[in-house]
Amino acid sequence: MNWTADDVPDQHGRTVVVTGANSGIGLEATRELVRNGATVVMACRDTDRGDEAARDIRADVPDADLRVEACDLASLESIRAFAERLEDEAIDVLINNAGTMAIPRSETEDGFETQFGVNHLGHFALTGLMLDELHTAPDSGPARVVTVSSGLHERGEIDFDDLHGERTYDKWDAYGRSKLANLLFAYELERRFLTAGLSAKSLAVHPGYANTQLQFRGIEGRGSRIRLLGRRLMNAVLAQSAEKGALPTLYAATAPDAAGGAYYGPGGLLDMRGTPERQASSERSYDRGTARRLWEVSSELTGVTYDLPEPKAPSS
Repeated sequence: MNWTADDVPDQHGRTVVVTGANSGIGLEATRELVRNGATVVMACRDTDRGDEAARDIRADVPDADLRVEACDLASLESIRAFAERLEDEAIDVLINNAGTMAIPRSETEDGFETQFGVNHLGHFALTGLMLDELHTAPDSGPARVVTVSSGLHERGEIDFDDLHGERTYDKWDAYGRSKLANLLFAYELERRFLTAGLSAKSLAVHPGYANTQLQFRGIEGRGSRIRLLGRRLMNAVLAQSAEKGALPTLYAATAPDAAGGAYYGPGGLLDMRGTPERQASSERSYDRGTARRLWEVSSELTGVTYDLPEPKAPSS
């Protein structure tokens, strides 16, 4: 498959919500979506940065249909307020893209370890609170939830006795845990859609090794100039652009043949770069027992419940 941004189908009449739309992959996905006629709600923690990003997009796509809304995934209060502002709007696609990577341990305002709280729990809560809006999407194909994971999910383990890294904390292990949680959630959501008999799709993606600001936040947080220079050198040699890193997200969000429950990522060198293809994720990511328990724990932690039936156990 040699799918590029030129293959994005017409998006007129479709409304897409993109978290973290002000930079990196979220910004480039937003740019291509509006270029092809979509209305995009840019869900941003910092609305000033969101407004700046919107101006950048409009300089490239003058008739872009954009709206910037505050949504801080480190705050359940902010997530609920965002969802309330979109209440009764028909949403075709929700792209769970925002995230943080490999930062020193900290906590969200609700007491969650930040990487797990932002990358997984924030998107779990947001998706659940917007479920009715996704159900009422117009007749432009099934509503979709696209959750952005990472190849580093393979490093992740779900330790239910220490989800928030209070006993032991390693920034990369915590990131891997949050990205594994993204996949467990995406696959479980698809199973629940199917059990409910809904046409909505849940898909997962990873961008490969893309040159985005996300990679520098942990380094900047430690003030290490040598590591910062090293990362910039690696990006210059190995990374693909944010525009190309956004292709799996765009494919999952728009391609007619993108399959619910699938995982898409770059098909080139070591799955780090190239055009999108369907891939397999880690064995842990397909563990239904872990996915079900994570769903239950996530619901308890966030206070968000889904009006979706529990999937049936697979037949033996």
